[in-house]
Amino acid sequence: MTGLIVYGNYEPFAGNVMSNLNKNFIAGEWLAGASEIANINPSDLSDTIGQYAQADSAQLQRALDAAQAAQREWAGAGLERRYNVLMAIGNELIDRCEELGTLLAREEGKTQPEGKGEVYRSGQFFTYYAAEALRQIGDNADSVREGIEVDVRREPVGTVAVISPWNFPIATAVWKIAPALAFGNAVIWKPANLVPASAVALAEIISRQDVPAGLFNLVMGSGSGVGQELVESPQVNAISFTGSVPVGRGIAQSAVTNFTKVQLEMGSKNALAIMDDADLDTALACALGGAFGSTGQKCTASSRVVVHKTVHDNFVERLVEGARNMVVGHALEPGTQIGPVSSDAQLQQNLANVELAQKEGGELLCGGEHVERETEGYFMTPAVFVGTRNDWQVNREELFAPIACVIKVDSYDEALATVNDTRFGLTAGIITSSLARATHFRRNVKTGCVMVNLPTAGTDYHVPFGGRGESSYGPREQGQYAQEFYTTVKTAYIASGNPA
Repeated sequence: MTGLIVYGNYEPFAGNVMSNLNKNFIAGEWLAGASEIANINPSDLSDTIGQYAQADSAQLQRALDAAQAAQREWAGAGLERRYNVLMAIGNELIDRCEELGTLLAREEGKTQPEGKGEVYRSGQFFTYYAAEALRQIGDNADSVREGIEVDVRREPVGTVAVISPWNFPIATAVWKIAPALAFGNAVIWKPANLVPASAVALAEIISRQDVPAGLFNLVMGSGSGVGQELVESPQVNAISFTGSVPVGRGIAQSAVTNFTKVQLEMGSKNALAIMDDADLDTALACALGGAFGSTGQKCTASSRVVVHKTVHDNFVERLVEGARNMVVGHALEPGTQIGPVSSDAQLQQNLANVELAQKEGGELLCGGEHVERETEGYFMTPAVFVGTRNDWQVNREELFAPIACVIKVDSYDEALATVNDTRFGLTAGIITSSLARATHFRRNVKTGCVMVNLPTAGTDYHVPFGGRGESSYGPREQGQYAQEFYTTVKTAYIASGNPA
């Protein structure tokens, strides 16, 4: 780490066994992998966070076998045991949010406040589902046949494969792992290879809880190797995946062979509509946060900004000024508003999309450049394009970049039609002072989440999350709706007999 400039505390996991912290956690044991990969800080390429284990087929099979046995024990455990375990995990994440948020920011590239917030929210997911573990109340009814009662209850689905992305390395995994455990399932977690340190940090916390060995397994490895074997396994009862559309489609095709239950959260092309009656201060804050927060690397980011013609020029002037003033820098440096892009591959794709937008006819008003900072990293300035059309490729495909494309429209009706003109349907937002218009928009926009006078990015943990079209497939995530995926329904008929 020669030349490393230190921002914040780089010493994670104080008091824990350091030798375990680059390994897989399988069947209750920390195991070295068949190989290792390097984990590099995108803010400072001279900073190697560590070498992290890669599992092989034999280790995956061990995890699958252990999960099946542990799940049977966990399903029979008392609800209060589940509650205590999830509360302990959640409280520790909350208590250690600054430490683990620093690690997350160092590894993934989002700013330290964003990293801290992600870990804190992850703790809230666990405490929420701790309470849900105690709220598993079934239904009962009288049969249409005399002397028979009906009992309907939910039971665990079994072993759940969790495949999570790199952009929210703890939070996205947690909103799958927490309900899986709360409803009595076993978990095999394959995180993205770009963020192994965050995965190990969470696994280390879970490893110390009162759960059967093998109930929770961390299996790090490539998607084409371990990941593909995991989704094809007949020992997996359900697969929860967040990532790209092509990978999600491949998972669905593999899962159908075994009739494995699937929950897929995939791409998006979210739009923020700014109307002629919008408060432009609100619109600016929502556009900047929605388009450029977390370096634009959110599935809920608003890369399309649909602006009414009467406020277009005024708003664009403000948007460009705001984008130019955003501080791009080391994720752990105080004052940084936009951290680095997550990897060189992502940076090159972003720069290619900037070039594509220009070739399609867009006018680049600011940003879109790879810039140097005191440390070598994948830093990119936020880009604003105007004069774009909704049928251009940059407005059809998910960019996952700090790039905002402005689309001018003549009316509210055109704005709504433009927002809906996409094969995706995750989130959409409108900035307006009209209650009637806001009501019409949220009832007619074709997305799973709708924001009124708010950024498209930002959701709560106690309500359902998901989209339409190619954004989502299967039951919703989060809140009480999660039980649709993590449980199966059993209907029992009981003859009461003759009381005499």
